[in-house]
Amino acid sequence: MNIPADLRYTSSHEWLRRESDGTITIGITDHAQGQLGDLVFVELPAVGRKVAAGEACAVVESVKAASDVYAPIAGTIVARNDDVPASPETVNQDAYAAWLFRIRPSEPGAIDSLLDARGYQAVIGE
Repeated sequence: MNIPADLRYTSSHEWLRRESDGTITIGITDHAQGQLGDLVFVELPAVGRKVAAGEACAVVESVKAASDVYAPIAGTIVARNDDVPASPETVNQDAYAAWLFRIRPSEPGAIDSLLDARGYQAVIGE
């Protein structure tokens, strides 16, 4: 199982990476894509949308199930990876390269309260 140590995680299987410009890049974890199976559809939030922490803001759908993707922190969507809806399988190939969206956080320190790699491993039983 691939769980990079430099990222933060949520118990709902999102990963977060702090960017140098203060934004936070978000995607679904390798564990999540493995559980879902082959992705066939991804819907991303609109740029400019304000989201609350825990709010469903994207959808990933596989041959097995559809699943919401939650905003792990509050903020404004500032970018989305439009390559992913065109080629959802890229998430299955590399869940950490195929990011979904970026947020400018309302509270920059909010990411620090999320799970580190060891905490996420405990959540998924690895």
